[in-house]
Amino acid sequence: MNKPRPVPLQSLARQLGLNVSTVSRVLNGSEDDARGAAAPGTVERIRALAAELRYQANPHAASLKTRRSRSIGVLVPRLSDMVLATIYEGVDEAAAEHGYLTFVSNTQDQPDKQRKLIDMALARRVDGLILGDAHSGPDASPNPLLAELAARGVPFVLVSRHADAHCAVTCDDIEGGRLAARHLLDMGHRRIAVMTGEPYASTGRDRTAGFLEVCAERGVDVPARWRIPSPFDTDAGRSVGAGLLAGPDRPTAIFAVNDFLAVGVMGAARERGLEAGRDVAIVGYNDTPLAGALPIGLSTIHSPMHQMGRLGLELLLQKLAGDDPGSQRLAPSLVVRGSSDRPVPG
Repeated sequence: MNKPRPVPLQSLARQLGLNVSTVSRVLNGSEDDARGAAAPGTVERIRALAAELRYQANPHAASLKTRRSRSIGVLVPRLSDMVLATIYEGVDEAAAEHGYLTFVSNTQDQPDKQRKLIDMALARRVDGLILGDAHSGPDASPNPLLAELAARGVPFVLVSRHADAHCAVTCDDIEGGRLAARHLLDMGHRRIAVMTGEPYASTGRDRTAGFLEVCAERGVDVPARWRIPSPFDTDAGRSVGAGLLAGPDRPTAIFAVNDFLAVGVMGAARERGLEAGRDVAIVGYNDTPLAGALPIGLSTIHSPMHQMGRLGLELLLQKLAGDDPGSQRLAPSLVVRGSSDRPVPG
């Protein structure tokens, strides 16, 4: 049985008694295009006939007419990171619901690679960018790449990290750091170390700042030697944890600014015959699925990662429609498990 040939756009327009450009804008454009092309009743009539005759839009032809590719470029440091993978799933899910295709590139958090991949994405005429790898510093100097994109009018939204005044969707990481500090202090800990992450990432800086703020309010000093920057991976957690836990002069609690660092610290503790929760309290951040699946569950700060991705895409669509949405911060919550649920050892 021969497959029926798709009905051409011109045939639909003739049957409807409408201009072919009007029909094309309704069927091949965005919702805004459809609203601008015809009255609501006409839009419904066009779509009803298209469904009846099984009209199929040609995305390539539509992009040539509208100058929209209906594709979104997403940049992350590495998709092997469970946090970034979950955020990307939210982006991709929301994009598909709006008829957009996404593709993701890994930058390894390297500025030169970030620029190269952004240029490649723009050369392929993506409609906008979702950036999960923004670099920023504690000073007021702007990120030059983001400033350049903004000056060129490239629509983009940051997710996970914020930088300068650019539109971003993040967890309220300062508040998350506060939650972690209150928990450890309430359990009686006063000898506390912080694994602060990379200095160029707002996530680690904000989480550390919130944590230290509450410690200072409670009169607890975290000495400089126990405020340790590092990469965000498990190997770094194991290495830094080994140094912190060597010898008798060690902290009774460690706050790691992501779960991977915290898992590494738990491994370092085990290698020294120490048990997380009994001999040293450990708290992570993000509440990845791994945190609750460990033999000793990892206490952590829950970050709404999937929602972050979905909201980032929604804000980008608002930008594509000509709006200027503001940044959004999502609320964190404390999840207490076995790695920190006992009072400080006497």
